[in-house]
Amino acid sequence: MTISFDDFLKVDIRVGTIVEVEPYPEARKPAFKLKVDFGDDIGVKKSSAQITVHYTPETLISKQVAAVVNFPAKQIGKFMSECLVLGFPDDEGEVVLIQPSKEVPKGGRMF
Repeated sequence: MTISFDDFLKVDIRVGTIVEVEPYPEARKPAFKLKVDFGDDIGVKKSSAQITVHYTPETLISKQVAAVVNFPAKQIGKFMSECLVLGFPDDEGEVVLIQPSKEVPKGGRMF
């Protein structure tokens, strides 16, 4: 399916810095609860992410990630997720986070 550039612009993908990570043992699949800081204009948003295979809470703190910030909030179990942190599957189907190759300002929009 082909989309227009205007369709692409509707998806607001921003860079944020993970500032808090908690285990999410109630999730159906192993996951973490994240708080991601997108800077002054967007603020801190919460997300649930199934990234426990390649990451620990300690390795995630201060990591910059890409996330969709304009989806509506979604209830995931007892947790309200406010953004979608993005990643690609490895050879086993486990998530590898998308992140800039060098540090960039929080809240920067992907283009």
